[in-house]
Amino acid sequence: MTTPPPSRKPFTRILLTGAAGGLGQILRETLQAHAAVVRSSDISPMAPSRGAHDEVINCNLADKAGVEALVKDVEAIVHLGGISVERSFEEILDANIRGTFHIYEAARKHGIKRVVFASSNHVTGFYPQDAELDAHSLRRPDGYYALSKSYGEDLATFYFHRYGIETVSLRIGSSFPEPRNLRMLSTWLSYQDLDHLVERALLASDVGHSVVYGVSANRDLWWNNRHAAHLEFAPQDSSEQFRPQIEQQPKPAADDPNSLFQGGAFTAAGPFGD
Repeated sequence: MTTPPPSRKPFTRILLTGAAGGLGQILRETLQAHAAVVRSSDISPMAPSRGAHDEVINCNLADKAGVEALVKDVEAIVHLGGISVERSFEEILDANIRGTFHIYEAARKHGIKRVVFASSNHVTGFYPQDAELDAHSLRRPDGYYALSKSYGEDLATFYFHRYGIETVSLRIGSSFPEPRNLRMLSTWLSYQDLDHLVERALLASDVGHSVVYGVSANRDLWWNNRHAAHLEFAPQDSSEQFRPQIEQQPKPAADDPNSLFQGGAFTAAGPFGD
């Protein structure tokens, strides 16, 4: 791989996995501010490369050798790749569990010392909506997807203590152009705040393995980032501007998972294949 010319940017080359997804498409653009080259990867089709600063490589994360080649010449990894909704365990296994293991093994072999891991709020999804959580709260995963993200956080801890690879695990809330329902008034993460969060996860020093909830400065927050203050993540947006239109929607029943649990509908998805 040809080395790009010298750059004032913090990184020469960043790998972004899951680049074809909704958040991947956003970060493929915004990561250009932090690296001379952004290498975008996904198993799905992506927009073509737009120049030497924008590499595009299709890769199945279940392919260990393919991932090792994908990570070559990279200085940091933003790992979004995998299934991002609740599915059967068999579907989650290759993409989210084996795939994340392959990313960390490749990082170890290539000497990469910073990973930004897209975890999920669903690792604590079975808490009631009146509970305030932080990074030290015990996990209550709400499905197979959440279990894979919980595994990824444990993998990040292991690879830090064993090999010195630092990770910031982002427990992303609901990142869309605007919140879609009452639950998302608490969980919404704007694209601008997502960009800022990933920037801090890449550039903050001495993070070890840090866990931070990815959420904007919403009025009714369920999550407290006191244990991630060293990242200096300071969200600027709020879901309040959308409250009037959201509150016009029919309210879910009192026994609806969207009324009971922080994980909402994920807590009731499945079982699969019965």
